[in-house]
Amino acid sequence: MEHLAQPEVIPVWPGSAPGTHNWSQPEQETILLHLLHLKNTKVVRNVVQPTLTAYLPDPAVANGTAVIVCPGGGFLFLNMDTEGTDVARWLNAHGVTAFVLKYRLLPTEARDEDFFQQLQHPDVEQMKSHAALGVIDGKQALRVIRERAKAWGINPERIGILGFSAGGVVTIRAATQFGAESRPNFAAPIYGPVWQELVVPADAPPLFIALANDDPGLPDDSTSLYRAWKAAGRPVELHIYSKGGHGFAMAPQGLPCDYWIEQFGEWLQTQGFFG
Repeated sequence: MEHLAQPEVIPVWPGSAPGTHNWSQPEQETILLHLLHLKNTKVVRNVVQPTLTAYLPDPAVANGTAVIVCPGGGFLFLNMDTEGTDVARWLNAHGVTAFVLKYRLLPTEARDEDFFQQLQHPDVEQMKSHAALGVIDGKQALRVIRERAKAWGINPERIGILGFSAGGVVTIRAATQFGAESRPNFAAPIYGPVWQELVVPADAPPLFIALANDDPGLPDDSTSLYRAWKAAGRPVELHIYSKGGHGFAMAPQGLPCDYWIEQFGEWLQTQGFFG
């Protein structure tokens, strides 16, 4: 069964995205020769118009749950394969409708050679200040899917968000800063840094967290996230794998972290979102 051949692409905003009307850089695909655990990885950069790409499960196994998948890339690019389409394929096989989100990114150099140089010296503060645009896109994506849930056979009370690295930043903020129409019913930041003061709402969604102990970019952040959720009396589950580094996602390494998504699926079942 193959349900990824012609996925539907849905604009996140009806027209130009707010706050970046004057952006004109063309969206680009680039091959990174080496990306964490991957070689010759295709990434997308210079996203100006955010979109959702819908991957629908076989109707025979569809369970009414949907997940917005937010790839990572430091707000400079998006890893659309192991942190995007590969995740959607697994979710579809388990009856979940998946929407891969292309959110707005920092403008990068047009020539690949210049872009590679830019990656060598990332401006972390610039990334943090730019994160707000990706968060706005993530919240709007939740509204769009909830509004159109019936057309896709989705239960509007079973819409979650899952994000990797920078996509985890989008996920954490979506899980803490929401309105009635943009509240995710569950959230899963995977090796996502905490770039905000943690204030957990009384109705914060159930949270699933996964990371590797040897991730150089996450000294304490996810344990603070766990503690904040627990202190607020909200459902939370934390997995810290001894090895895996940053960016393990769906890239097999022969390590226990390879099975994080199976554990995520088991967690969804215990929370009542599978079946």
